Amino acid sequence: MDIMETIREQVENNSVLLYMKGSPNQPQCGFSSRTVQALMACGQRFAYVDILSNPEIRSNLPAFGNWPTFPQLWVAGELIGGCDIVTEMQEKGELKPLIDEAIGEEPSTEG
Repeated sequence: MDIMETIREQVENNSVLLYMKGSPNQPQCGFSSRTVQALMACGQRFAYVDILSNPEIRSNLPAFGNWPTFPQLWVAGELIGGCDIVTEMQEKGELKPLIDEAIGEEPSTEG
């Protein structure tokens, strides 16, 4: 299978997907670590791809998403951005609703 097709399938088949250096339990760079922390604060499960152990994805993903750096967060098939955008969205309270909607959970209501 063509690598671009593989990337497309990963993006389409995962509601929340993070391309990162390392894994959520062992991030291999500060940007990936901060992005994982922001995602974990949302309280939802997410998929990830370690680009360090997938060099073909690492070299082709920037062209696929027209985004040159890592990590890259994809939600519902759309590129959200990298570390700065994700952490800023989390600080503003914009990330959790986006993730919750992509996962398909209704916000809980009191009463």
